[in-house]
Amino acid sequence: MTRPATALPRPVFIEPGATLGVMGGGQLGRMFVHAAQRLGYFTAVLDADPASPAGLVAHHHVRTDYLDDQGLAQLAQRCVAVTTEFENVPAAALRSLAMHRPVAPGADAVATCQDRAAEKAHFAACGVPCAPYAAIETAEQLAAVPDALLPGILKTSRLGYDGKGQVRVAQRADLHAAWASLQRAPCVLEQRLPLAVEASVIVARGADGAVVHFPLQQNLHCDGILAVTQVPAPDVAPDVAQQAVDAARRIAERLGYVGVLCVEFFVLDDGRVVANEMAPRPHNSGHYSIDACDVSQFELQVRTLTGAPLAQPRLHSPAVMLNLLGDLWLAGGDRAVEPPWAEVLALPGAHLHLYGKTSARRGRKMGHLTFTAATPGEARAAALQAAAVLGLPAFRGATR
Repeated sequence: MTRPATALPRPVFIEPGATLGVMGGGQLGRMFVHAAQRLGYFTAVLDADPASPAGLVAHHHVRTDYLDDQGLAQLAQRCVAVTTEFENVPAAALRSLAMHRPVAPGADAVATCQDRAAEKAHFAACGVPCAPYAAIETAEQLAAVPDALLPGILKTSRLGYDGKGQVRVAQRADLHAAWASLQRAPCVLEQRLPLAVEASVIVARGADGAVVHFPLQQNLHCDGILAVTQVPAPDVAPDVAQQAVDAARRIAERLGYVGVLCVEFFVLDDGRVVANEMAPRPHNSGHYSIDACDVSQFELQVRTLTGAPLAQPRLHSPAVMLNLLGDLWLAGGDRAVEPPWAEVLALPGAHLHLYGKTSARRGRKMGHLTFTAATPGEARAAALQAAAVLGLPAFRGATR
């Protein structure tokens, strides 16, 4: 754990027994609720879905839209502090709550993460490189895109995640059709770079300026959705991993961030590290921390919200995490069939987490499966066995 040279005073500690709130009722909220309850807190969730995974396990469920004034007032009345589990919770809702209760992360930080152009400007201000890009809001800006950015990826500036709101563009002639397919929304066009590895770093920062982090995580995506995370990262040199950790710390500190922040990186063929995007919340790539670390990303989310001391997480077991999408349940057609969990759970080091979602859809995150072992090779071997049992593609990555 490190602190700035002029650390701020430690905030007042919110003791167990208080009620903590979370905006959003998905699986990240569910795991936050579990972590908070384990530490002795009561919990409240604001989410309009009566069957939301987090709402089903929280002590209180406020069933309204994020911007509903009465819902926000009810959440503020029940809770002593509020966090968020979804990057697209309106910043205006967080500002409204912050008038009455501590909110972490803050609305300004979340707003920066919600806008790709603002996010990239923040990376630049931190001295962290990202892919060359151009912001596009008008037809004139589209026409003025430099040839050097092609081939590229056109991304909506807002409301994009898990590959949504993205179109690959090979040549200039494709640009107009790609922009039209995104409803001519404000976008950024990013140059496609020669990638060696996709990776991420999760940091937690307290209101007193204390910062801790997890190890660099090596990730594999399929169709824009995370499929596999390996820790330790098998194909990233320690000095390169340290570059990413240092960059993530600078990004959080300059934001004045309080909470858990994930920064995704590209490691290029030439060894350079560039930032891709950031998420103002725990991240899918950090789910392994529940089983492989002594402090999970969700416990750190609770600690940053309550002003508790931040302990530097320790990886006690190498781990491989497999994301479980609704496609597994629909492998035989449109009728959902439960995957062979007994066969999976017979494998050594298996930790199955299902999110309590009532229906499977293709591309929907239904759960994750983490394998821990004494060595990275053993964890990877068990995960590959599970992938074969479940009909998932084998994945690459050196063993050591």
